Amino acid sequence: MKGILGKKVGMTQVFTKNGKLIPVTVIEVEPNVVTQIKTVANDGYDAIQIATETIREKISNKPAIGHTKKAGTEPKRFLREIRGVNVEDYTLGQVINVDIFEEGEMVDVSGISKGKGFQGVIKRHNQSRGPMGHGSQYHRGVGSLGTMLPMHVLKGKKMPGQMGNVARTVQNLEIISVDTENNVILVKGNVPGPKKSLVMIRTAVKKPNVKKEKADLVSYEEVKVEVETNEETTSAETTAE
Repeated sequence: MKGILGKKVGMTQVFTKNGKLIPVTVIEVEPNVVTQIKTVANDGYDAIQIATETIREKISNKPAIGHTKKAGTEPKRFLREIRGVNVEDYTLGQVINVDIFEEGEMVDVSGISKGKGFQGVIKRHNQSRGPMGHGSQYHRGVGSLGTMLPMHVLKGKKMPGQMGNVARTVQNLEIISVDTENNVILVKGNVPGPKKSLVMIRTAVKKPNVKKEKADLVSYEEVKVEVETNEETTSAETTAE
């Protein structure tokens, strides 16, 4: 098990050399720092705490500053814990970059879903509406809330309420590309949360040892060379005429 914290930039698409389109989510990753190592002897379980996004000491507090100073780093905005890791592979203050993952690996991505406010049962639970005409007075209501026997609304009844803004995890996503130069990871498909939100990328729980074949993507440099070659050919034909 391994993991890293990043920021969701948005979605785009990439192409393979055989013409296949792959929708991807762009996740920008600042260097993560290991700020704490927990062991079975001291804490009862094995885990590491990683932190990202440096902040000024002025907007931090003394306990947080002292905690990060033990790892030899500046105060951080986000701190998260990852369990199930081999703590012997990590040291306090170690910097983790995007190269911890490889292309083709399967990962689970966690984040806070988009908040949609107070919504009705049709949008929140995908229920059907009633007739819209012929004198019907039931359109987008909840419907029956219970039978006569219990004389109260049963626990767990699907009703209107707050939608979104909850912790969600999308499992078994494939890493399409790892850009170490720009500190970016491209993950196939969509991940929870709005743009600029914090996400955690971890090794897939259900497929920890699965690694797919690396996608042969079309690079920008290759496209640029082809365009320049075509322009030279066109100019040469014009001169000959």
